[in-house]
Amino acid sequence: MSQDGASQFQEVIRQELELSVKKELEKILTTAPSHEFEHTKKDLDGFRKLFHRFLQEKGPSVDWGKIQRPPEDSIQPYEKVKARGLPDNISSVLNKLVVVKLNGGLGTSMGCKGPKSLIGVRNENTFLDLTVQQIEHLNKTYDTDVPLVLMNSFNTDEDTKKILQKYNHCRVKIYTFNQSRYPRINKESLLPVAKDVSYSGENTEAWYPPGHGDIYASFYNSGLLDTFIGEGKEYIFVSNIDNLGATVDLYILNHLMNPPNGKPCEFVMEVTNKTRADVKGGTLTQYEGKLRLVEIAQVPKAHVDEFKSVSKFKIFNTNNLWISLAAVKRLQEQNAIDMEIIVNPKTLDGGLNVIQLETAVGAAIKSFENSLGINVPRSRFLPVKTTSDLLLVMSNLYSLNAGSLTMSEKREFPTVPLVKLGSSFTKVQDYLRRFESIPDMLELDHLTVSGDVTFGKNVSLKGTVIIIANHGDRIDIPPGAVLENKIVSGNLRILDH
Repeated sequence: MSQDGASQFQEVIRQELELSVKKELEKILTTAPSHEFEHTKKDLDGFRKLFHRFLQEKGPSVDWGKIQRPPEDSIQPYEKVKARGLPDNISSVLNKLVVVKLNGGLGTSMGCKGPKSLIGVRNENTFLDLTVQQIEHLNKTYDTDVPLVLMNSFNTDEDTKKILQKYNHCRVKIYTFNQSRYPRINKESLLPVAKDVSYSGENTEAWYPPGHGDIYASFYNSGLLDTFIGEGKEYIFVSNIDNLGATVDLYILNHLMNPPNGKPCEFVMEVTNKTRADVKGGTLTQYEGKLRLVEIAQVPKAHVDEFKSVSKFKIFNTNNLWISLAAVKRLQEQNAIDMEIIVNPKTLDGGLNVIQLETAVGAAIKSFENSLGINVPRSRFLPVKTTSDLLLVMSNLYSLNAGSLTMSEKREFPTVPLVKLGSSFTKVQDYLRRFESIPDMLELDHLTVSGDVTFGKNVSLKGTVIIIANHGDRIDIPPGAVLENKIVSGNLRILDH
């Protein structure tokens, strides 16, 4: 078959597939109860657009030969932004800000049911408690009205709303909206797995929230975007709710509100220097004359090692983003927000292979005017993805003040220790059971724990500590133990007499 013939054939197949998907989606829509009809229609229309693009795009979404390092002035050092100082009218600048937290994730990877934001991380405070405390502190200190907006998913919405009542007396207005609910598709047939709109029973796994790139459409569709523009708000500060370093930074906000060259900046991405632990993080590049976020999934296989190199791509995206509300409205209405599709393969409990199509919020940077990267200190990136991260933020390495964690002054060097806890610590409840109290880690560089290990009260860890209990063995680190540059292995049982 000639090349033209082959491509015509593929085009026919593609059109037939789109038609089949359209019919399936229409069938699903007929099962929506009347009060959910409009909302479900918006979701399914959004999915159809994404699916259409998925069928159009083939191969890696970036041409590696076109990737360049960003120009010097397109990524500003934080010190330069900070050196401009703060305006006299901090309150009026703050009153133009809305804080948005991405709250769609569950705590399943840490063995917890329900929203991840409700996991206790410090002195019984959850991620959500700390966020509310931070913003309340701002509003009280500067006599402002910075609202908090939570982007929930259908997985987290109900549980989050139940908890919000406890903040009724806080000086923070809290709003929520839901990201879309899209159907997972069968990997072979590419047709939706769901047969109706319900997401309980056997349909539980048929739906998914399509990544945080969905924020632009969902925020717009919720009506909140127009509400805030009507109230005179100008920027949103978007970040993951599990990044405890993502606090409102007044210097960055001032830089946006009073741009040094007079040209308003529509999108700021906070980036920070890569370490060996961050080789998979998305990086900012120059691509066809625009700043562009490149994720590891988009990189052709032959160039993955080059992408991971700390010397060529020195920074990565923290997902702390400052975005102009007016720009989001303009681009959303022009249907001009362009984000690469992330194809995420999953296997359902019954063994069915599916794919879910997602987008990432930072990928839209190339659609905005006058975008900028700001290279921020590592302290603004403190994500809690595992119990190893949890151990760090619960320890005396950090002190807590008005919902914000800061590195203790008693630590002599500003880097965070490398902590690797084994599979016996993966679930939060197991992790908590294995520590009678959190060890003193002020002088720790590296901790690796593997196997059945428990820690008594007031243990102190310094330098490099490696504790390995082989299969069938158990190690109990005794109360008050000081381990400095030690490897502990074998069997060490401490039994109550």
